[in-house]
Amino acid sequence: MKTYTYKDNRYNNLYDLAEALAHDGTFIPRTISDTDLEQLGVVVAEAEEPIENIRARKIIELKRQRDAAEVEPVEYGGHLYDYDSQARDRIAAAIIALDVQGDGAKISWTTANNEDAVVTAQDLRMIIAAVAVRSNALHTAYRAAKAQVEAAQNKDEIDTISIN
Repeated sequence: MKTYTYKDNRYNNLYDLAEALAHDGTFIPRTISDTDLEQLGVVVAEAEEPIENIRARKIIELKRQRDAAEVEPVEYGGHLYDYDSQARDRIAAAIIALDVQGDGAKISWTTANNEDAVVTAQDLRMIIAAVAVRSNALHTAYRAAKAQVEAAQNKDEIDTISIN
């Protein structure tokens, strides 16, 4: 992260520096080089990013990993089943349709790896149960990783943390 010092004032971004220079009648393009800034009397320095920013960014990354893992196909009965939002809607509708047909009703279901599997309403409920177990494990791992991020003291420690 770059910082800019001009006339004993420190600026954390080029926009604020440009405004300060403009007050003195110097207008700069957004693409100005560090060398050109130095010729204008600006001291350009690399500052370490605040640990709070690094932590916040890592927590967002961990949430994205968790959320992506929650919609990956789930294994049940030797098959992989999709579990994205469209698949959840289809599963819910199929459970209702099979329940209406009564005990023993079955339907042919296309799995995540494009195979056919014959399933009952109970099978579909068990797929949802498998997802719930996985989801709980993912959320538990996320909370543990988040606590590690919050306790970490530097970027190198934070970079090693994952929900795996």
